[in-house]
Amino acid sequence: MSVKDGIESIHDGMTFSRRKRFVKKVKDNQIDRLYEEISNGSRLHLSKAITLLESTSDADKAAGQQLLQKLLPKTGNSIRIGITGVPGAGKSTFIEAFGLKLAEAGHKVAVLAIDPSSTITGGSILGDKTRMEVLARHPNAFIRPSPSSGTLGGVHKKTRETMLLCEAAGFDILLIETVGVGQSETVVRGMVDMFLLLVLTGAGDELQGMKKGIMELADAIIVHKADGDNLKLAKKTVKEFKQLLHFLQPATIGWTSTVMPVSSLERTGLDTVWETILSFQRKMTESGVWEQRRRSQTTDWFHSMIRDRLIDSFFADQRKKEQVKTLEKQLNEGNVTVANAVEKLFNS
Repeated sequence: MSVKDGIESIHDGMTFSRRKRFVKKVKDNQIDRLYEEISNGSRLHLSKAITLLESTSDADKAAGQQLLQKLLPKTGNSIRIGITGVPGAGKSTFIEAFGLKLAEAGHKVAVLAIDPSSTITGGSILGDKTRMEVLARHPNAFIRPSPSSGTLGGVHKKTRETMLLCEAAGFDILLIETVGVGQSETVVRGMVDMFLLLVLTGAGDELQGMKKGIMELADAIIVHKADGDNLKLAKKTVKEFKQLLHFLQPATIGWTSTVMPVSSLERTGLDTVWETILSFQRKMTESGVWEQRRRSQTTDWFHSMIRDRLIDSFFADQRKKEQVKTLEKQLNEGNVTVANAVEKLFNS
């Protein structure tokens, strides 16, 4: 007899109230087991806990939040680093090389890839682990895509909660990789301590397709693929970006954004990146900016989830749904302005 059959058999002889108590006990045992295993650094149980949080089942959501609440005292002890870059900049190559360097030095490295399309395409689990095959096999590393539930706003919940679980599992370095260059960068900037931007050689051409806003998010710029025949041009590009940064608003108060050449292929410049991150952490901790930023980010997350909850509850109201459809028809027929339609919706 399977465990499931055994539970169903027990259920058959129970009253409804006893069934509820039995299920709660099973859930509590599951949460206790996950808590113990995650606290001991189990990557398998970490994956299970993340899946629990990402579930659409109300029961799983509640269990996931109960587990997260229990693990909360073990969180916050990591360096959270956001990484973005223009297409072709080699983000995954850099993350694997840099992650391996840290993992080999004894750090526990978690890589979370933001993928707004993951719930539609099935995610980038295979892609991430294929592109970072060596890092994925390292015992000190953990790679996981972080689906945004179809919208960038979903990143706030899914990724942040995954980050907390990783910290509770003992991962002291979190690398948050964004997919593409756009709105996701702003979202990720709001959940990390430090933000890195990967660019390629040829700053003049690079700036043609780069938004000023993204440049202003970066605490450090990495001129990637600085090797072979490209090395001389990479050094020239570093100088050009350094000049450009003088005209931009610093991403973090009290910190001057820096630029450095890196070759993931030859593993050069990785030490400089790590030294820059440690210097950033030290200075921002001493000035109080580190803790202030984290508190501000938690508050922003709280407000974001309030807005999400209000939207969900609004559209869960059947009467409001019908009103929206009616007003949409009036809008498309040109019988009402958008502002007046909203007024009617909220004042009726």
